[in-house]
Amino acid sequence: MSTDQPPGQPPEDDPFLKKPQEPTPPSGGSPYGSPPPGSGGPPPPPGGPPGGPPGGPPGGPPGGPGGGGGYPPPPPPYGGGGDPYGGSGGYGMPDPLAGMPPLADFGKRLLARIIDVVIIAIPLALIQWAFGANRYRYDTDQGEDIGDVFSKSYSGSGLIMTLISIIAYVGYDWWFTKKNGQTVGKKAMRLRVAMLNDGSVPNSNAALSRAAVLWLPTLICCACLWPIALVVSILVDKPYKQGLHDKVAKTVVVQATG
Repeated sequence: MSTDQPPGQPPEDDPFLKKPQEPTPPSGGSPYGSPPPGSGGPPPPPGGPPGGPPGGPPGGPPGGPGGGGGYPPPPPPYGGGGDPYGGSGGYGMPDPLAGMPPLADFGKRLLARIIDVVIIAIPLALIQWAFGANRYRYDTDQGEDIGDVFSKSYSGSGLIMTLISIIAYVGYDWWFTKKNGQTVGKKAMRLRVAMLNDGSVPNSNAALSRAAVLWLPTLICCACLWPIALVVSILVDKPYKQGLHDKVAKTVVVQATG
């Protein structure tokens, strides 16, 4: 027998595809409510459920107590629901997480990010040390007000290092995310970035917007506050655990299946 998939149907082993839900028959009886044996209730009409075609399908099971009296309705088609993964909503509210791999644990996401930062930060630190670049110029004149003592601005070499850092961090995250959804850190932790709507690898635009929101505020102005904001957004978001960068790119981080 051929194992080819029917035209238009996604592969059965697609880990992001929701599977159709089977109807749950009433307890103790057939899918059409036939009473269990010995219950004393009237048997269903032979050959099919009430209101069905007379005689039922040829060769079908005969009607009788507990015999089913026919066939249950076919399962709903794929992609009939309203959730991002195409689940069927014909049997009540769909589970938004059904049909997709488990979401990544926050601890693994944090470890993956630390690995990525170390991979990029060490070469940048060596470059800065080799050229003696100071990123900031501090105003520490004794005659200034207390607010000016802590003021800072980019030095000339520091501005160049900031631009190099932006290219390194944003480019690194953009390239690996659009390639297969896995940076080096995520691959080590067996995680990957996926599009929320269908689980595919993010395209170039989604990967770039995700990387920009992830790194630009940290590198330009908010080195302490922005990472905290990202962590909080991941911890409080339900049900997909999306950080602010995931919200912008419409992505999720899930456990890698391969």
